[in-house]
Amino acid sequence: MMKRLLVLFFVTINVTLYAQIPSYYNDVNLTLTGMSLKAELAQKITNTHTTLLMYNDLWAVLQQTDADPSNSNNVLLIYGYNDGDGNPTTDRTRNKITYGGNIGEWNREHVYAKSLGTPDLGTSGPGSDAHHIRSADVQMNNDRGSMEFAAGSGNAGSVGAYWYPGDEWKGDVARMIMYMYLRYPTQCLPNNVGVGTSVATDPAMIDLFLQWNASDTVSPYETNRNNILESAQGNRNPFIDNPYLATVIWGGTPAQDTWNMTFVGKNDLDNIFTIYPVPSKNGDIHIHFKYADDVDYIDLYTINGQKLREIKNPEINNNEFLIEDLSKGFFILKTMVNDQVITKKVIIN
Repeated sequence: MMKRLLVLFFVTINVTLYAQIPSYYNDVNLTLTGMSLKAELAQKITNTHTTLLMYNDLWAVLQQTDADPSNSNNVLLIYGYNDGDGNPTTDRTRNKITYGGNIGEWNREHVYAKSLGTPDLGTSGPGSDAHHIRSADVQMNNDRGSMEFAAGSGNAGSVGAYWYPGDEWKGDVARMIMYMYLRYPTQCLPNNVGVGTSVATDPAMIDLFLQWNASDTVSPYETNRNNILESAQGNRNPFIDNPYLATVIWGGTPAQDTWNMTFVGKNDLDNIFTIYPVPSKNGDIHIHFKYADDVDYIDLYTINGQKLREIKNPEINNNEFLIEDLSKGFFILKTMVNDQVITKKVIIN
């Protein structure tokens, strides 16, 4: 009886913690993984981008999309962090009608810097796509200029020759760069706008943006912005709707999964590898691979994204690999098999 109650408890948690997949994705095959899912989402956001905004339209659009949830008369300023230090450059908010090109005003920041595009993004097409254009203090925008993004901590500012967007904004930046890469795949490469290690399956993507996407979760402000932009442009940023889509495509530290995507690659997972026993009761799990020669690594993470084990080029005997002495809890196992990153949940009782 107790076991049945526990099962019911976990089922209830799953129902309440995860959001319903928006109808926008009804015609997208979300069981795909890796580059196949990337292509599917790219096609979706391109086909639904039915309104191409003019650059001058962005002033009015940003007054809506970037509105401060605490005061609709203001906009939130990307990279900003302090309204009380008397320095307008660091302001986090500003009156929405105080825009232009003068000190103390806000203007239009291209998060994917125009000059870093191949070719330059200009002020139409990708240069006027509001999914990556944010309100920013004029001087803060000038300070960033066209610096590439790099790792850092704390408030926004330069890191040597590079730019750190700030702890509050790094996830926003990552998800905008990922959107731009899907929407403009040859013009807006992530490794042209950030500094990091390339992902094995997609050299244009770097680990920096995957880390930021995982560590800085989506805010209600981002979600509201995405909703408004669907009305304004017709398309959405999938990585705001579910950051875990980036994990399914490129791997890296598992990001927040707002859709509970346990269905991803289920048939492929059953064919490529299995985990037993489920659940494990002694802290040991066995992984049986169908194609043992094609396994590049096995990583194990906590449900919060902390890496517990990192096993490169695992030595697999008789198509099996053993992971021992795990503590009780929920874990995420990630492996690359035949150049495809696959994740699966593990439970230790």
